[in-house]
Amino acid sequence: MTFRIDARPIVQVIGLLLVALAVFMMVPAVVEAKMAGSTPYEFLFSAAFTGFMGLALVLATRDNAPFSLDIKQAFLLTAATWLVLPVFAALPLIGMGLPHDADLSYTDAVFETVSGITTTGSTVISNLDTVLPGILLWRSLLNWIGGIGIVVMAIIMLPFLRIGGMQLFRTESSDKSEKIIPKSTELVKWITGVYVALTVACTLGYLLTGMSFFDAVNHALATVATGGFSTHDDSFGHFGMASQWVGILFMIAGSIPFIAFIKFARGRKRAFASDPQINAFLKFLAVVILGATFMLMMDRDWDFFEALTAAAFNIVSIVTTTGFASTDYTLWGTGAVAGFFLLTFAGGCAGSTSGAIKIYRFQVLWITLREQLLRLNSPNRVVILNYHGARMPTDLPLSVLAFLAAFFASIAIVTLMLAMMNIDFATALSAATTAITNVGPGFGDVIGPAGNFKSLPDAAKWLLSFAMILGRLEIFTLIMLFDPHFWRD
Repeated sequence: MTFRIDARPIVQVIGLLLVALAVFMMVPAVVEAKMAGSTPYEFLFSAAFTGFMGLALVLATRDNAPFSLDIKQAFLLTAATWLVLPVFAALPLIGMGLPHDADLSYTDAVFETVSGITTTGSTVISNLDTVLPGILLWRSLLNWIGGIGIVVMAIIMLPFLRIGGMQLFRTESSDKSEKIIPKSTELVKWITGVYVALTVACTLGYLLTGMSFFDAVNHALATVATGGFSTHDDSFGHFGMASQWVGILFMIAGSIPFIAFIKFARGRKRAFASDPQINAFLKFLAVVILGATFMLMMDRDWDFFEALTAAAFNIVSIVTTTGFASTDYTLWGTGAVAGFFLLTFAGGCAGSTSGAIKIYRFQVLWITLREQLLRLNSPNRVVILNYHGARMPTDLPLSVLAFLAAFFASIAIVTLMLAMMNIDFATALSAATTAITNVGPGFGDVIGPAGNFKSLPDAAKWLLSFAMILGRLEIFTLIMLFDPHFWRD
């Protein structure tokens, strides 16, 4: 076995990201000093250490060679980013800024930061209303940082790496030379502009519906990122219906391909209407929400608008993998619990901040199934697979099927490992599913919308942290590193 991957550009980018992370740490430091009137040592020390380590990596790998990444380097960089950043992002959370009875171990801190940066939204912190504002803002910032990282990865890296059918969305950011070319820099600028604009608009929307400025900023950061961290234990149950509708709008916005926003900003007025993913996604949401609305009206005797708001908010939150909750929907009955569990697999559109399987893979599955039925009926018929009028890559159906096989196998393995830690099967299955789909809340009394993950054993938290990263990196990006062939020339 030979190892000939040039790690210099990978280490250099990780160093730059650590420096950026250190700069972000100063934001909650300033907020905490102003709002709480205390010296935020946890952020100051963490920022200094993180910045020093990042700068050391940058200086150690600096040279005059042109920067480029091949496929193996791109795999390593993508995986390393989500593995390394949470280790440093956890530093401010270790026993700092929390109620005395809620001080976090390093295991808890890593779990919380992995959950934040993968935009999962599972938490081990309770009594959020008593937590210092700097810590609350840091959690929301982790959601936001992770969200933009996910969009960049989904639009630029994953199509380039041909992960799980993402080659369907090859953009101008990659070419046939198997190098990530400079046009990706321009695309990142557009993505950042759209992301910031959505965040500002969401903040203004929350302010107009009566949220405090602090709550509005925190929830906007988590909403656009489809992350789900809140500043209150009762999440959106703390706010009125108007705020929930703003949340619905921007959770959906965060789950729409950012390329569509960029095309629209460049003058393509039908960028949204002509996208088959967006059309299928919105139709799916409409059908499920209306069905749940009428169920709530009949079973719970709610009026139409109350039922519509509750159904729309919680269904959109789960489908988009945000993880906010306006109420404990597990109390709506067994049918509702089963329905919400199935919805955790759906996800939003490719090229968004959303997690889970995603709409386009269901579309590819349907096209493939229809093709197989045609072949069975007419064995000699030549069938050409098309997606939105364009011929699909020949390897696309197999790529999607392989992803789904790995996806469900991962859930099964994590469930089994959790069950071996004496966690009951329902909680184990729910925890494994919500981690790999990056939804956030699970089901049941322990990890449901009204609970959290604090009581789980440390081994389970480390396993679920790995599962969150595994799901966020679309399974194959991470498990490829365990393939011996990857490390050979």
